[in-house]
Amino acid sequence: MPVQAAQWTEFLSCPICYNEFDSSGHQPISLGCSHTVCKTCLHKLHRKACPFDQTPINTDIDLLPVNCALLQLVGAPVPDMRPLSLSSAAEVGHYEVCSECVEELALYLKPIAGVKGAASPSVLSRPMQRKLVTLVNCQLVEEEGRVRAVRAGRSLGERTVTELILQHQNPQQLSANLWAAVRARGCQFLGPAMQEDALKLVLLALEDGSALSRKVLVLFVVQKLEARFPQASKTSIGHVVQLLYRASCFKVTKRDEDSSLMQLKEEFRTYEALRREHDAQIVHIAMEAGLRISPEQWSSLLYGDLVHKSHMQSIIDKLQSPESFAKSVQELTIVLQRTGDPANLTSLRPNLELLANIDHNPDAPPPSWEELESVMLAVKQVVHGLVEFIQNFSKKSHDAPQPQANSKYKTSMCRDLRQQGGCPRGTNCTFAHTQDELEKYAHSVVNCSASANHKDFYSQKHKLHQSSY
Repeated sequence: MPVQAAQWTEFLSCPICYNEFDSSGHQPISLGCSHTVCKTCLHKLHRKACPFDQTPINTDIDLLPVNCALLQLVGAPVPDMRPLSLSSAAEVGHYEVCSECVEELALYLKPIAGVKGAASPSVLSRPMQRKLVTLVNCQLVEEEGRVRAVRAGRSLGERTVTELILQHQNPQQLSANLWAAVRARGCQFLGPAMQEDALKLVLLALEDGSALSRKVLVLFVVQKLEARFPQASKTSIGHVVQLLYRASCFKVTKRDEDSSLMQLKEEFRTYEALRREHDAQIVHIAMEAGLRISPEQWSSLLYGDLVHKSHMQSIIDKLQSPESFAKSVQELTIVLQRTGDPANLTSLRPNLELLANIDHNPDAPPPSWEELESVMLAVKQVVHGLVEFIQNFSKKSHDAPQPQANSKYKTSMCRDLRQQGGCPRGTNCTFAHTQDELEKYAHSVVNCSASANHKDFYSQKHKLHQSSY
């Protein structure tokens, strides 16, 4: 049975014996599948296959080169050795150039590696760090390792473009531009608390397979919400329903000379599934509008906290298409033309276009050594360009305080606080308040009304059905 792989942040220790890699007894050896194990543990394997995914090891273990990038991260001496498994001097030359690129890029992982003298936090985001770790663990002398390295290079290039676009966006205008794009499509977001309650009430009305007209559904949600949110209107709730309609959450039955009936599709009859599709639709609208929003920002905008960033990252990843990379390069070019490009990031465009043109097809032929070298050189240039921009030109890295990863938020509409003591943020309220604010300024917080009395609900629902038919 395969061994469970270690967490990505534990890449400096052998995942089998847990000893930190070194240049003597625990030399790091990366396999074609991109798992890295110390040489001692590899020699103890009962069969010549990766202990994590059972991928066969086709090259003699003693001929696989040591991962020098990992050795330099642990501060161990790097051996001066050439890969013995390569057949020609030309291949060795290409390998050495590619390895040097990977080793230079690995230096950006020093802060998270805890290397002495690297106390400052990494300038790279967590997604960039994860992608760098993937590249560092590729075994370049193996064909499968070269395929993985090219894919990792493309992924790093794509993320670099996204990061650069994010760096050039005005955070004060971001939410306004997003909600303007949502409203332009006849949809609406009412703030984390009110939107959550509205979605739960839609689910409550339709989770048993009921079919209601849009008018009846909207009226029901408004009536249930108005006790907590007096500002709820048929227009605003209708726009929320329209958002779900755009997300294809409903099965619509048309009726002659009468309004159509809306029924939730079976796959969306849980809050988690319905909310995910709802969130994905908003992300899709943002992408259509040319907006690039980080997972942390999405979590704050849609939930009023930072704990949903992994959820939002998975949605962003799913919506990415092979064509989106080339489109993002074009968008970055437009942004740079508008800002004057003081960091000369336009010079990165040829490298970014090279990475965007990498065949993403899983059945694509493996890269030649020349192709691999050009990809590694391009990746090095674009990542260096991103780091230099963040360090020397980004206002965000110098002026904006970074949000704490463990910030705790209580999702609550500011109207609640105004009614119960006054909102401390006034017109700048984002609808998300810290627990300290709630305790200081509010006497009490009303719990979500979506879980209302079921008996009362079903009596109302019977009347709703009668009005629908």
